[in-house]
Amino acid sequence: MTHQAHAFHMVDPSPWPLTGAIAALLLTSGLAMWFHFESTMLMNLGLIIMILTMIQWWRDIVREGTFQGHHTMPVQKGLRYGMILFIMSEILFFFGFFWAFYNSSLAPVPELGECWPPAGILPLDPFEVPLLNTAVLLASGVTVTWTHHSIMMSNRKEAIQSLFLTIMLGLYFTALQAMEYYEAPFAIADGVYGSTFFVATGFHGLHVIIGSLFLLTCLIRQTKFHFTSNHHFGFEAAAWYWHFVDVVWLFLYVSIYWWGS
Repeated sequence: MTHQAHAFHMVDPSPWPLTGAIAALLLTSGLAMWFHFESTMLMNLGLIIMILTMIQWWRDIVREGTFQGHHTMPVQKGLRYGMILFIMSEILFFFGFFWAFYNSSLAPVPELGECWPPAGILPLDPFEVPLLNTAVLLASGVTVTWTHHSIMMSNRKEAIQSLFLTIMLGLYFTALQAMEYYEAPFAIADGVYGSTFFVATGFHGLHVIIGSLFLLTCLIRQTKFHFTSNHHFGFEAAAWYWHFVDVVWLFLYVSIYWWGS
C-alpha cells in the first residue's frame, strides 16, 4: 500500500466474476436439464466451474487481505457494510417463504379441508428430530462465539478446537435434516403444505451447508496463522452468517414445526 496516497483498495482486474457468472448460468440451466431430461452433464460442469471459481477467488482475497495489506480499516468497513447488506437480503429472501406459509395456514381454503395441516397430511412431531436440531444449532452458536473470543484473546488452540466443533455440529444438523426428509410422511408435491415446508426448510439447510463451508475455510485459514486478534474479519463475516442461520431456524421451528403442526 506504500505506493498509494489513500487507504482504499483499487481491485486488480480479475476473471473470477466472469467465470462465476458462466458457472451460475450453466448450473441453473443444468438443473432445468436434469429436472426435464434427466441429464446431469451441464449441471456437473457448472458445479465444477463454480467450485474452482470459489477456491481461486477466495485465494485472491486471502492474499490481498492477509499478505498484501490491502484490507485497511476503511476497506474492512466497506466489507462489513457489504456483509450486513447481504444478510439483510437473505432475511428478505426468507421473509417471502414465511409470507407464503402464513398466507396459506392462517386462512386455509376449502381445497385444504379448511384446516391446517391440510386434510390427509401427517405432520412431523416437533419434539423429536426438529427439537434435537434446534439444540444442535443453538450449541453451534455458542461454539462459534467461543471461537471469536479465542481469536480476540490470541488463543489459537482453543479457536481451532471450537471452530472444528462448530463445523461438526453443522454437519450433524445437515445429516439429521437429510434423515428427516428421507422419513417424512409427505413430499414436496403434497400441495401447499409440502411445498412451503420443503422449500423453507430446504433453503435453510442449503444455508447451513454454505455456512459450514465458510467456517471450514476459516478453520483452514486459522491453522495457517491468517487471523490475528485485531484482523480477522473473514471469520467475523462467517460468524455473522452462522448466527443469522441460527435465528432463521428458530423462526422456522416455532412457525412451521411447532405452530404449523
